[in-house]
Amino acid sequence: MNRPAAPKANTATAPALSNRILLVSGSLLAAAAVAFAAPAAFAQSQPGGGAPLTIQAVTERPSLNLSAYGEVKTAPDMATISFGVVTEAATAAEAMSQNAARMNQVMAALRRAGIAERDVQTSGLNLSAQYDYVQNEPPRLRGYQANNRVTVIINDLDAVGTTADAVVAAGVNQIDGIGFGLKDPTSAENQARQIAVRNLQAKAALYAQALGVPLGGIRSLTEGGGYSPQPPQPMYARAEMAMDSGATPVAAGQLTVRIDITGVYDLER
Repeated sequence: MNRPAAPKANTATAPALSNRILLVSGSLLAAAAVAFAAPAAFAQSQPGGGAPLTIQAVTERPSLNLSAYGEVKTAPDMATISFGVVTEAATAAEAMSQNAARMNQVMAALRRAGIAERDVQTSGLNLSAQYDYVQNEPPRLRGYQANNRVTVIINDLDAVGTTADAVVAAGVNQIDGIGFGLKDPTSAENQARQIAVRNLQAKAALYAQALGVPLGGIRSLTEGGGYSPQPPQPMYARAEMAMDSGATPVAAGQLTVRIDITGVYDLER
């Protein structure tokens, strides 16, 4: 009597599952290898709509962080004078009235000297009580002082001395200072920039040579400094200035325009 055939063992199931596991594992390893090998960022969406996961490989490159500057000497083409009229009187109203009368004379003298109204600016107006102080006695009111100060731009340097003499003759009794500047500093600043860049390049090349590595390209460049008007310098004047036969001598000299820069250079490996 023939026995029924025994059921065949399911020997193909296990290898098929193993192959699927190996296939999935190989895919994950390949994806991870691509993510870490690529120099750029690799993004993959997260389950549940979360933010993408970004994996980025960053390689630090050696660099030089250097600074340099460029300077240009140039002759000024304008001047600024600051002066004032100070008056004292027994009452505040009288001090202001006397001051206004003398300042009107000063303004007229400026117009006669060829100074445009746009180049004249009131820089201060002050009225204050004046006291006499005696030991062991209370302060005693002496009167009031009015002070009106004006700043004037002079575009003709040859007229600086004669303008100073003219305003003193008209009633100015205080000259605070004189400063020289440039109407348009663009040309001088551009020359200083070119000098600064050449100095920076030379310094970077020197460092790279000393280190024994090739110099790469510049990564960033930052500028600082630039032209700034010269602050007024003290200029002392007396009423006798206007009595002299010649104009008050004024020397303009030279101005220094400076540009500071900072640059970052790559160093080749």
